[in-house]
Amino acid sequence: MKTIVTGGAGLIGSNVARILNARGDSDILVVDHLRGDALKRRNLDAVRHSAYMERDEFREALRAGRVEVPRVVYHLGACSSTTETDEDFLDDNNTAYTRELCEWCLAHGVRFVYASSAATYGDGSRGYSDDEAGIPELRPLNLYGWSKQKFDLWSLSTGASKHIAGLKYFNVFGPGEDHKGDMRSVVAKQYATVRDEGRIALFKSDRPDCADGCQDRDFVYVKDAAAVTVWLGEHPDVCGIFNCGTGHARTWLDLARALFAAVGREPRVDFVEMPAKLKGKYQYHTEARMEKLRAAGCDVPFRSLEDAVADYVSTHLSRFA
Repeated sequence: MKTIVTGGAGLIGSNVARILNARGDSDILVVDHLRGDALKRRNLDAVRHSAYMERDEFREALRAGRVEVPRVVYHLGACSSTTETDEDFLDDNNTAYTRELCEWCLAHGVRFVYASSAATYGDGSRGYSDDEAGIPELRPLNLYGWSKQKFDLWSLSTGASKHIAGLKYFNVFGPGEDHKGDMRSVVAKQYATVRDEGRIALFKSDRPDCADGCQDRDFVYVKDAAAVTVWLGEHPDVCGIFNCGTGHARTWLDLARALFAAVGREPRVDFVEMPAKLKGKYQYHTEARMEKLRAAGCDVPFRSLEDAVADYVSTHLSRFA
């Protein structure tokens, strides 16, 4: 077996598998949690793979020494809900699972690439630099972010980070997110309304220093994020924790305009109140510092927001939404 992709039916994982397929690699063990999830199953059906295991079955097999040693593991499986409140679940499913698999890879000389998150940066007051000296100072705004931060800290404190690669993914969107429910991107959730009604809803700002719709994000197209992930898998000499973003923050209004343009409609934006559960936990600005990854030799390009949204609409949303 050449490759293991955990979360291989998810957003980033399924796109990683598609890139591997395009390069002639279908000897892939996909690990995920699919029971009863038809939309996730559709992602898996779109990729060629040699085997599939449920997450819990895989963890049991890993502990029992029954997993065939691959060349590389892309560990992209996690609960990504920023509103999850079960800390024990996140500690096990996100942090402990990652640590177990990382230790197994290190023991067997397997390249390990894992998903961290830009959620670890919290409110952004400490910046968005992936300089590892500053990582212990980060304060995530939610339990999901903390579950990722805890593993990053473990990898740094043990020295594991010198032998593996982690990616702090910023706002990833694109084909393969249909199963994510409320955690889908605004593009995915509002495409049909923009197409059918010619309008979009965005959150009002509850800060006086930020106008409605001017909250911004580093929006990353999943095809580009997956390409960076595969690049790291193919460069085992590049180790550490890296940002994965375009390096350019864009506003939600920019995103809305890109979606209207892709659909061929004139923009009409409705501003709605931010849910109470998000207030105080909402990131008003994210923007990846990308110097570290570029200095490491990664030359994978990132599409502009407009090109990414246009591709998403033409190749996926217009066919499936």
